Amino acid sequence: MPHQNAPNFRLDQRAAGVLLHPTSLPGPHGSGDLGPEAYAFIDFLADARVRWWQMLPHNPIGPGNSPYASASAFAGSPLMIDLKRLAEDGLLERGDLAGLQGAPGKVRFGPTIRHRHDRLRKAFAAFQSGGGTKKAEYRRFCEESGAWLEDFALFTACHERSGYSPWSTWEAPLRDRHADALHAAREELAQEIEYQRFLQYEFHRQWHLLRKHAHHRGVGLIGDVPIFVAHDSADVWQHRELFTLDDRGRPTALTGCPPDHFNADGQLWGHPQFEWAAHERTGFAWWVDRFRSLLRLFDAARIDHFLGFHRVWWLAGNAKHARNGHWAPSPGDALFGATRQALGNVNIIAEDLGATTPEAFALRDKYGFPGMRIMSCGFGSDHPGAHYHLPHMYTPPCVAFTGTHDNETTVGWYQRVRQEHRAKRRAPGGEPSEYQRVERYFAKSDEPMVWRMIRSLYGSAANLIVIPMQDLLELPARARMNIPGTPEGNWEWRMPPGSLKPAMARKLAEFAAAYLRG
Repeated sequence: MPHQNAPNFRLDQRAAGVLLHPTSLPGPHGSGDLGPEAYAFIDFLADARVRWWQMLPHNPIGPGNSPYASASAFAGSPLMIDLKRLAEDGLLERGDLAGLQGAPGKVRFGPTIRHRHDRLRKAFAAFQSGGGTKKAEYRRFCEESGAWLEDFALFTACHERSGYSPWSTWEAPLRDRHADALHAAREELAQEIEYQRFLQYEFHRQWHLLRKHAHHRGVGLIGDVPIFVAHDSADVWQHRELFTLDDRGRPTALTGCPPDHFNADGQLWGHPQFEWAAHERTGFAWWVDRFRSLLRLFDAARIDHFLGFHRVWWLAGNAKHARNGHWAPSPGDALFGATRQALGNVNIIAEDLGATTPEAFALRDKYGFPGMRIMSCGFGSDHPGAHYHLPHMYTPPCVAFTGTHDNETTVGWYQRVRQEHRAKRRAPGGEPSEYQRVERYFAKSDEPMVWRMIRSLYGSAANLIVIPMQDLLELPARARMNIPGTPEGNWEWRMPPGSLKPAMARKLAEFAAAYLRG
C-alpha cells in the first residue's frame, strides 16, 4: 500500500505546521474523517506554505473517547474511514450517505459511532459478498500486517463478546492465551474477526491515498506516539511478558507523575509499567515494530512524555493516588540506539515538558530530537526557567507552539489572564501579572494578540513552528480540545464548515515568505 518516492521531509528545515486531529474536520457523519474535507485541508496548507500537518494518535479511541487510551498501538481508528469513498467503491448506496443530525461544532461520540458502524457493517457485507476478502490486495495487507492485526482483530471480537470487560477478567484459558482457547475463539468469532480486518484494510488504504495527495502538495504528516499503552489493549494481552503483570494479567506497577503545586495527590495514569528487561532481551523489537508501523503512515512522530524514556514515576499496582511512588530508570539510550540501527534516522519530536532532568535533555540531544517550547507557558513567572518558552530564547533544534491540545486556546488563555489581572489590585512596583508580561513582550499593534504571537513564532529561530487550528481561527476557550485530568467532555471540538478562507492562507503564505519558512 505505501507509495514510493515520498518527499524528503526533515525537521531541521525552517517550516510551519498546523495541529488538527482528523476527527475535528467538518463533514456530514458526526466526526471528521479521511474524506474530501481532509483533502481540502491539505490543499489549504499547501496554499498557505505550511509544510506539516500534525495530528493526535490515529489509533482507535478508548475510555473517555481519548485517542491516548487506545486498545491498540498499531491499529487505525475506524471513525476516520470515509464513507463517501466506500460508496464510490460500490460498497454503500447513495442513501447511506445521509448525514448525522447534530451540532456541527462538536463530535457526539455515541451517535457518531453507531451511525458510522451501521454503515461500515453494511459496507463489509457488500465487500465480503463481492469476493473482496479473497482479492490479492486485501490478502497481502492482512499478511503484511499480521504480526499485530490478527491478535488485534481477535482481541476486539472477544472484547465485544465479553461486554467490553477487561481481558484480565476473561476465562483463564483465553485470558492466558492457551492455544486451544485461541483456536476456539477464532472459529466462533470468525465473522467478527474478518470485519475487524476489513476496517483496518479500509483505514490503511484510504490513509495511503490521503498521504499520497499530501506528498503531491508538499505536505508531511506528523503522528503522535503515547509512550504508555492501555492495560485493556491487544498489545498488553498479546505481549504480557513486556509489561509488569501478575499471573492473572493484573498490573503490579502503574504509571503516573508525582505531586506538584497543581495536584497534591499527583496523577495516577494507570497504565502498566514496561518490563524493560524483557524489552532489552528482544532488542526492543516491539518498539522497533511500533515505530516502523507508524512511519508507514507518517513522515515524523511526536513522542508523548519523552521524559519517560529517562525515568518513570513507579507506583504499586493497587495504588489509589500517585503520592507514594518512586522514580525508576528507563533504558531510553538502548531503545533509541536499537531503533536507529533498525530504521536509520527517524524524524522524532520529543515532548519534553514537565519535570525535566539534565539526563532526559542529554538523551534528546544525543539523538538529535527537537524538543518542544510552548509560548503561552513563558509568561507565568519572572523565573528564568519560564523564559525558555519565549521566542527570543529559542534555539534550533526545537519545535515551538502557541499551545497544544492540552492547553487553553490562545484566545481563551489571553482572555483569562486579562480578566485575572483586572480582578486583582496590585501595589505599585509589585510583581507584574501574567497579562502585564504579555503586553510588555509584544509591540503595540492593531493585530489581535493571537496573531501577534503567531507572527512572533514565525520569526523565531525554531526550526518548526506549529499552530493549533483553533488559534488560526481565533477561537475562545470553549474550542479547547482537552483538559488533562478530566475524564469526560474532551476530544469533541470540530472546525466549523467554511473555515478555510483564502485570505488566511494568503496571510500565512506571506508570513512564510517573510520569515523564510516553507
